Amino acid sequence: MVVAAKKLVSRVQVAPKSTFDETVWSVVYTSEPIEVSRLEETFSKLRESAKKEMLEVMQMGVEDLFQEHQQTWSDLFISGIEMRKITDSHTPSSETVNMTLYYMLSSMPAPLLDPLISSEDREKMEASLNYADHCFSGHATMHAENLWPAKLTSVSQILQLSDLWKLTLQKRGCKALVAAGVHGLMQGMVLSFGGLQFTENHLQFQADPDVLHNSYSLRGIHYNKDLINLAVLLDAEGKPFLHVSVKFQDKPVRLYACEAGCMNEPVELTSEARGHTFPVMVTQPITPLLYISTDLVHLQDLRHTLHLKAILAHEEHMAKQYPGLPFLFWFSVASLITLFHLFLFKLIYNEYCGPGAKPLFRSKV
Repeated sequence: MVVAAKKLVSRVQVAPKSTFDETVWSVVYTSEPIEVSRLEETFSKLRESAKKEMLEVMQMGVEDLFQEHQQTWSDLFISGIEMRKITDSHTPSSETVNMTLYYMLSSMPAPLLDPLISSEDREKMEASLNYADHCFSGHATMHAENLWPAKLTSVSQILQLSDLWKLTLQKRGCKALVAAGVHGLMQGMVLSFGGLQFTENHLQFQADPDVLHNSYSLRGIHYNKDLINLAVLLDAEGKPFLHVSVKFQDKPVRLYACEAGCMNEPVELTSEARGHTFPVMVTQPITPLLYISTDLVHLQDLRHTLHLKAILAHEEHMAKQYPGLPFLFWFSVASLITLFHLFLFKLIYNEYCGPGAKPLFRSKV
């Protein structure tokens, strides 16, 4: 690693009731692990590269550098996660999500921002960003508390978490995204949070239908060169539904979507601000809740290949999953109530009608 920095003056005199500002520029260059025999050669290249870039940076104004820095983060956060309504203690808060994203992105290189990157490598990385085939496989990471910790207190914790995120994504089909650096990491974390997965022909949303009581949105999901926003929202009765909108980056491309089972005709997605809503349907056996594809025929054919036993509305599924207290409980309660009334009736009968019962009316004699 080579660090180049602007040399500071050894002595500064500040007049009374005045201020002195000094902006310090620094450039850091690192290399991959190398053999000892290549140490001098690699160090020399890093030193020359750092020196060259430092001279270029010093020609720029402080305001220009700040604007470039701000714009870079703004472009990166076109994608992201927004927590809207949380109803349990196992789902990370907005603060936790934003903190984790910031620390993880800050600890990753950004090869796509490197002016020295070859056009071939750039095209390869951008292709993996636009369609991350097979990423993210497995269940959603939303409730993985070790990936979304509520608190990070040291640099070592941040680095350990960064390694864990990279390992998780690599093992779940997202190697190409991790190789794309900070931009790929953002995509991988967004896909993993909600359980989104790219397959050969479509993007599928395979969240667990039993945990849709929280409201959140995933924005800036790259699909080819377009950006998809997907939100899980709750209606006035607390029933979940899906909201999808598209932001076309290039010339408009036809995108289609259908809910679980794809029994209804796929809907063409547009860039309308109001977006499109889809009901949450749950199939037996469980399949993804939503499919998005550029291939209309593929989605139309999909319904014939799922081989489903049933398709239920979300509330029907939840009623079957959690049917309430068992029959034996209610039978016991009813039996106790019946026995109590029988016992009460017996007491009243013995009091007024049994042997030695008191007369109902007193004699006046």
